[in-house]
Amino acid sequence: MVKILQKQIQKVRQASSASELYQPLQDAIDLEHSTIPPYLTAFYSIKSGFNQEIAALILSIVRQEMLHMTIAANVLNAIGGQPVINEPNFIPHYPGNLPGNVEPDLVVGLAPLSLSVVKNIFMRIEQPENPQEFPKEYIPISCDLAEQEAQFNFMLRTQEEYNTIGEFYQAIIDKIHLLGPDIFIGKPERQVVNEQWFAPNLLFAVTNPEEATRALMIIAEQGEGVGTSPLDSQGELAHYYKFSEIFQGYHLYQKAPFEFVYNTAQPIPLDPTGIYNLVENSKANMYVPGTMARRMVDQFNYSYTSLLNGLHKTFNGEPNYLNTVMGLMFDLKLQAQKMAETILTPEDLSSPKAWDNVDKSLAPSFEYASND
Repeated sequence: MVKILQKQIQKVRQASSASELYQPLQDAIDLEHSTIPPYLTAFYSIKSGFNQEIAALILSIVRQEMLHMTIAANVLNAIGGQPVINEPNFIPHYPGNLPGNVEPDLVVGLAPLSLSVVKNIFMRIEQPENPQEFPKEYIPISCDLAEQEAQFNFMLRTQEEYNTIGEFYQAIIDKIHLLGPDIFIGKPERQVVNEQWFAPNLLFAVTNPEEATRALMIIAEQGEGVGTSPLDSQGELAHYYKFSEIFQGYHLYQKAPFEFVYNTAQPIPLDPTGIYNLVENSKANMYVPGTMARRMVDQFNYSYTSLLNGLHKTFNGEPNYLNTVMGLMFDLKLQAQKMAETILTPEDLSSPKAWDNVDKSLAPSFEYASND
């Protein structure tokens, strides 16, 4: 994934108590969430019936980012902390930097899907320390996919200098083991476990250092892969390589235990005619109050804020509320589809500066909606 400033790692390494890990774990929740609005915007820009394989790849990544937020919240709860989700500044400003002082020269915005966005933004967000490049080769799709044989043992890692998000999680793991099992003072009933949405081998209660290790490594592996393999320990492609499939236009195929190729017999074409020309970096104040466009943007923001409030409840003593939250995700998709079908006119836009968006499709802005 993206680079993180060394001082963030130093805070973790210098921690002498569990309470000093609260903010790093909250930062992890913030960071995992910050990728969801850009990924969802790209997903929402795909027209119904077009680019369905690409849509499925992006949605699988969004789902895993939700999992990662939940895992980080479980670990924070396990050591006595309290996740905070329902604050206005929890949602980053787009376009802007990712939270947690990561990759300060990377500006992330809200934009429709394109190969440029995939390569220059999404793949940079998910980039491992040593991204692997693979050749293209034609392999008949009747061949069976070889089983993943790469294994990972965090205890064998050397004490190298941390500089990626994956290594940031490793630093937290190392510190948790140093502080020992006595820091796990959180109430078990605050742990979020829900087999309806996440398999029990991915989302489970965290009550000790070993479970915390297993949980946090899921986040690192799903983003970066395992070692030099593009697969995580569950045999699924890491986020970086899912996006790479979209950019390359072909599925990654494992032809041998440690040999991967982009299989030209399995194309994943991006059809640009199947992408809505969404407004980039949409903001509610771009639209005239009282217009249908403004009402739709405001309603989406209200719904997204409700989702975040629901996650806050889920992570703070009401774990079964996750079912309601996931239902809100479906509602957001329906709202976004209606927005994408709305073509903007000059009457919709609040200032000449926004008139460049005439004839574009309305897009969500992912802004916090207060109760005022």
